[in-house]
Amino acid sequence: MNNLQWLDEVKFNEQGLIPAIAQHHQTGRILMVAWMNREALQLTAEKMRGVYFSRSRNKLWFKGEESGHFQTVYEIRLDCDADVIVLQIEQHGGIACHTGRESCFYRKLTAHGWEIVDAQLKDPQAIYGDNTSANAHTIAMNASNAQAEQVEVLGYLGKMMAERKATDPESSYVAKLYHKGLNKILEKIGEESIETIIAAKDFKAEANENHKNDLIYEVADLWFHTIVMLGYFDLDVQLVLNELARRQGLSGLVEKANREH
Repeated sequence: MNNLQWLDEVKFNEQGLIPAIAQHHQTGRILMVAWMNREALQLTAEKMRGVYFSRSRNKLWFKGEESGHFQTVYEIRLDCDADVIVLQIEQHGGIACHTGRESCFYRKLTAHGWEIVDAQLKDPQAIYGDNTSANAHTIAMNASNAQAEQVEVLGYLGKMMAERKATDPESSYVAKLYHKGLNKILEKIGEESIETIIAAKDFKAEANENHKNDLIYEVADLWFHTIVMLGYFDLDVQLVLNELARRQGLSGLVEKANREH
């Protein structure tokens, strides 16, 4: 595409940028939104590869240059006002989002607020490693998003427990636990605690991927059942998060002494 007259028809904003929406060329799912400057759009058209402009790093960003998850572009469209680009793409690796998900649009508005509805396909650490100098923006975003999602997931579980207490015991596992009473819930916590200990011992004896996954799975089970217990007493999960936050900056010995007094 040697004639660049088409670029003059594009309305870039005051910063010389235009938003670009990347959409899967077969499913139609919107995978991400990023920015392009004139050079990024020109390179995308020439190479038929997704090239964007990073505002945080003030440089061109070849999608996949760090993750390996590059984009093949099949079609480029311009909207009626000439100020938005839509790309029809193939996302190699199946992951467009820096959080390790297929799409950046993985949160859906529900009655409980924004709910995460897409599974993480790969740990961002496994994608980007420790190359913080090359991808400082991505690492920072991963950290902030991970923190927000942790609170969001725990908050969602807490609200779910309150709902399950009022439902038919045959309708869900949690409702059945509440119907059986506190002793059954505590029994499950005891079982999960023992299984977590065994998984940790196995992981120490033979640190492989299977034992790591087993340990993570058992800890998740343990946390889940302690949240069920909190729900039995109508205690908000946020109370535990608040207590953990309160302890920040205190050494273990100081914290222990404070509790003893």
